Amino acid sequence: MRKPPGLFRRIAATVLLAWMLGFLWFAWFLPQPAPAGTRTDGVVVLTGGGGRIPRALDVLAAGKADRLLVSGVDRQVRPAEFAAEYKVSRRALACCITLGFDSVDTRSNAREATAWIARNHIHSVRLVTTDWHMRRATFDLWVSAPRGVTIVRDAVPSRPSLRILFLEYNKLLARMIAWLAGW
Repeated sequence: MRKPPGLFRRIAATVLLAWMLGFLWFAWFLPQPAPAGTRTDGVVVLTGGGGRIPRALDVLAAGKADRLLVSGVDRQVRPAEFAAEYKVSRRALACCITLGFDSVDTRSNAREATAWIARNHIHSVRLVTTDWHMRRATFDLWVSAPRGVTIVRDAVPSRPSLRILFLEYNKLLARMIAWLAGW
């Protein structure tokens, strides 16, 4: 007579099933762009993916936000180079766009954005990043931003590979577990 699976096996199977279902949800229901009429006090765009910066600049140009932080700009980039690359006027760069040079990853993007939000007394912020990156970026910003700040997700649609989705899902889970553990 066979012995029924032990408690450890049942727990492992349940965890694996939960992970698989979570991954399916993560991959099939990627965040979407913000609704067309959405207005916020500011926009934070995270560098690193195609279409992110143009999307944020379009939001600013359309008057759907007053200020823009481009977080994660390479230290080698000069404001004039940025303006030329993205066809931004000097006036817009001087009044409304902040180039953030202090971040190198998603967590430091959130810290950089948090400082900018506080300095500029932002109460609502539109977060612009690629759809597959949006959940972790939102989580990190939510963890560090001042309480009461509304975060509007504005995902740039993409066609991520299964590899990117797998890695990003596991990074999100690791980040959430680390936060729950107080790391």
